[in-house]
Amino acid sequence: MSKPILRLYVLVLVLFSTLVVATSWSTVFGASGLRDNPLNQRSLLQELQIRRGLILAADGRTVLARSVRGPGHTFERSYPTPAIFSHEVGYSNARLGQRVGLERSRNAALTGDTNELGSIFDQLSGKEREGQNVVTTLDPVAQKVAIDQLGNRKGSVVALDPRTGAVRVMASFPGFDPNNLPSGKEQAALGSPLLNRATQAHYPPGSTFKVVTAAAALDTRRFTPSSVLSGKSPITVSGVPLANDNNDQFGPIDLTTALTKSVNTVWAQVAVRLGRSTMAKYMQRFGFYKTPQLDYPKTQLAVSRVFSFRGRPLGPDSKQTDIGRVGIGQGGLGVTPLQMAMVASAVANGGRLMRPHLTDRIVDRDGRTVQRIGSHLQATVMSAGAARSLGKMMQQVVKDPEGTGTAAQIGGTAVAGKTGTAQVGTLGSNLTQPWFIAFAPADNPKVAIAVTVERSQGGFGGTVAAPIAKRVLEALLPRG
Repeated sequence: MSKPILRLYVLVLVLFSTLVVATSWSTVFGASGLRDNPLNQRSLLQELQIRRGLILAADGRTVLARSVRGPGHTFERSYPTPAIFSHEVGYSNARLGQRVGLERSRNAALTGDTNELGSIFDQLSGKEREGQNVVTTLDPVAQKVAIDQLGNRKGSVVALDPRTGAVRVMASFPGFDPNNLPSGKEQAALGSPLLNRATQAHYPPGSTFKVVTAAAALDTRRFTPSSVLSGKSPITVSGVPLANDNNDQFGPIDLTTALTKSVNTVWAQVAVRLGRSTMAKYMQRFGFYKTPQLDYPKTQLAVSRVFSFRGRPLGPDSKQTDIGRVGIGQGGLGVTPLQMAMVASAVANGGRLMRPHLTDRIVDRDGRTVQRIGSHLQATVMSAGAARSLGKMMQQVVKDPEGTGTAAQIGGTAVAGKTGTAQVGTLGSNLTQPWFIAFAPADNPKVAIAVTVERSQGGFGGTVAAPIAKRVLEALLPRG
């Protein structure tokens, strides 16, 4: 063979190989990227012809989303429980090229696109592709109780199983009807109903954050529940006076009593003595400063962290952080209800924070479980001994007659909790952000919960949020 012909042969072979590799990449390895491209109208049209799987509540019976026949050979999505599960389930609108919530994060399973090569063979053989069913961890009874308890008040309730990280309740109000999405003008008038306040909204946590400060104090062994500090008010923190609520005065007081009565000046001193670096380390263990590891779209998950007075995110060790005020839930700290439920969950589970998840399992059309979402350890936040001591301190918040969380008491069940009331709005507006985090039963925790109500008119965590938590806990705890 002559050299020119040989060179031509090699060139043709290289070009052919390049074509094969490029085609394989685009049809197999790069298929997901092409499919998710909003400009790929062919992909959207193909999805209209797929009967997406069901999304079901934890009971395996309550349908949260299903596909129904549309025009021609297409399917449309229908949502039977729009007022209760709108944010968790989200919506899938192939015609608009929009997906949010579980409809987006579990899109591959719901469209039966879990095996790229298998999908290609199915298409070549003419087999109709069907989606798999997604069974969630959500409790339909408790979710409805949470929505009902919020009433017409903007806010959120998140409840987790501290042993597994399963999300039992993730309520956000106001919600929306995914069968009839509101327009931009309607969204503004309705108070941002598409915003999932459980995972996307930043709120000052108030005194619920003292649980994080207490965890760091006990786990480092710098303090014990009986450590005594002065509760006088005001004190100077970062050069600025800091006072107790109503400027209440306390003499020498131990940390258990200081948590029970939510004494700001004591916990600010604890945070200052621990220092910025130690506080940042424990915050990161609880999940602050990073995107939650929830099976939910990343664009719908906000990071809980400290912000500057201009709203700029600060790093964990930023020298701008007023650690004394952060230690009592102030100082520019912004958190999501999901994050605070994770705080309660870690204490409840002996210091072990489990990764939160909304999906229990993926089931095929024949009822066979093809994937089970097991429990995974996210972080060891503190020792079991420190968690046990902190849990006992939190019990006093609820059972002590002078505690701030007595409204969360449940007959026959010990509850460990912490209230919080953050001042929001302009000076003199009397607007607050009431909070309550808790777990129960305190001696064998099965539920950890966080409740907050947005911009309450003079409400407190103990009077506004704690009663909501009580009702949801009662709905989730074993009956009888």
